[in-house]
Amino acid sequence: MSKVDEKLLKKYSSTGPRYTSYPPATFFDTNFSNEDYVEKLILSNSESPESVSVYIHIPFCPQICHFCGCTTETGFTKPFLERYIDALIKEIEFVSKKIDSKRKLTQVHWGGGTPNAISYKYIERVTNKLYETFDFSANYEMAIECNPAHLEFNHIELLKKFGFNRISLGIQDFRTDVLEGINRKPSKYPIEKIVKKIEDEGFTGTNIDLVYGLPYQTPENFSETVDRAIKLNTDRVVTFSYAHVPSVLPRQKILEKIGFPSSSDKALMYEIAYEKLLKAGYVSIGMDHYSKPEDEFAIALNNKQLHRNFQGYCTRETTGQVYAFGASSISQLDSAYIQNIKNASQYINSIEKNNLAVLRGYSVTNEQKIIREIINSIMCNYFVDLNKISKKYKVSTSDIYKIVKFKEDLLDDFISDGILNFKSGIIAINEKGRLFTRNIAMRFDPMIDQKVGTYSNTV
Repeated sequence: MSKVDEKLLKKYSSTGPRYTSYPPATFFDTNFSNEDYVEKLILSNSESPESVSVYIHIPFCPQICHFCGCTTETGFTKPFLERYIDALIKEIEFVSKKIDSKRKLTQVHWGGGTPNAISYKYIERVTNKLYETFDFSANYEMAIECNPAHLEFNHIELLKKFGFNRISLGIQDFRTDVLEGINRKPSKYPIEKIVKKIEDEGFTGTNIDLVYGLPYQTPENFSETVDRAIKLNTDRVVTFSYAHVPSVLPRQKILEKIGFPSSSDKALMYEIAYEKLLKAGYVSIGMDHYSKPEDEFAIALNNKQLHRNFQGYCTRETTGQVYAFGASSISQLDSAYIQNIKNASQYINSIEKNNLAVLRGYSVTNEQKIIREIINSIMCNYFVDLNKISKKYKVSTSDIYKIVKFKEDLLDDFISDGILNFKSGIIAINEKGRLFTRNIAMRFDPMIDQKVGTYSNTV
């Protein structure tokens, strides 16, 4: 078990954006209207990527986990859920009419909340509407996040029948003390049997999601969790870093009574997962994903073509502009981000009345697209070629330096600490620098000094 460099950990431990978008969601503006969204929808047909990604948000959970950062509600009734699905379908019908029908749909992702805790007749209704509405590409991916506490074997059969080909299992941890601490039920059936059933049904892939930095976790017991995850032999394993921001998510305050692992123990958990998964034959993808070498993520990373959006990592080939449906969901178009109203009841009322339910949004400038490209490349590929970016956006490299406010000594500390190399406009992050990719990305973010919103710790 390698020891994390405490000196570097202390030096670079700070708060910062996760960069699931650029500019980060803290900059989204409530002056962005339904009309602005329609304008950006129409514009998106002439922008890239040409393909379409769809995100469906189900903001309901049978019980809420204390650590969770998602927008979700509990205590919903069947009539209310019916109204929510009706609104979702109405939103899909309205938005899809503005999207060029020649564009192919390559990706569908269901997130939540707990999408697999609602009636499967609703899942079927929405997927049938998507088939009716969009032209699915031959190699589309349709994925759903599932909490194994609410997953029956026949549910897996139904999802396959509806056209899903990937399941993401939100395990978080196998230990009952950790799960009880975060108010999460354990898997109803042994995870090993669930994974086997998914394979037997012919799904092309399974993700298992783990979280490190939670109460009751130690480097020793998290090491056992990783060992069990490796034995499952799924094509992807995700190890998310827990983000503690109780000022934004008051429900997280309850966890402070239990306490958290220290930052050095948390970093050690990252290192343990990294070393063990690599030894088991997985490839490290971005900050928190691991995939088998033959997986499309590993191939994309090798070709420096890995990409990501609010739904997670994706490849340049399958990613599209993201059109998101449901309460709190975020659309990611080339020139704009649009977030829906977060409260499910208010979302339904707005859709019933106006067909759309925009809460806030952001129009992305050309300069910000260049910064986004740099940050995405750092976060996904551990590599940036500023010369290629200058060609793509038809600007000089000196203009790029001006846009990101590049100073001569900007990366000197990272270089002297062996975190990255920088030569002739090419940045290559070394293995020991992967833990600090958010810190590196922040150096290319001219908006970082504005300190808008609350961010979690980078390490």
